[in-house]
Amino acid sequence: MGVVHHSNYICYYEEARSEFMRKLGVSYADMEARGVVMPILHVESDYRRSAYYDDELTVRMTVRDVPRARFTGYYEVFDSSGELLNTGSTTLGFLKKDTMRPCRAPQWFVDLLIENGLESDN
Repeated sequence: MGVVHHSNYICYYEEARSEFMRKLGVSYADMEARGVVMPILHVESDYRRSAYYDDELTVRMTVRDVPRARFTGYYEVFDSSGELLNTGSTTLGFLKKDTMRPCRAPQWFVDLLIENGLESDN
C-alpha cells in the first residue's frame, strides 16, 4: 500500500529522543557510562494521517515537565508540507545501572534540560 507501518512511529520517537539528548550535549551511552539507564515504561501513539514510503518527516519532541523519577517526551510527526500526521508520548524511568533499582533523574541531566530548553525538531 505504500503506507508506513504504525510500529515505525515508535522508532521515530526513539530517534528523536536520541537526537534531543545529543542536542543537550549528552548521548544515551553517556547516561549509561554515568551509571543510569532509562527503560521505556509507557508508549502512546495517535495516528491522524498516513505517512508514505519515501516521505520526508520531521519529528518534534518536547518535554513539558522537569523529570524526577520519570522522563516523559511528547512527539509530533509532520510531513514535508507541515501537516501533522501523528502525536505520541513515551515515558521512561531512571534506574541505577548497577542495581537496576529506580532512582531520581540525575541532577546534571535536569540542569541540561533547564539550560537548553525543552523542545527540539529532528
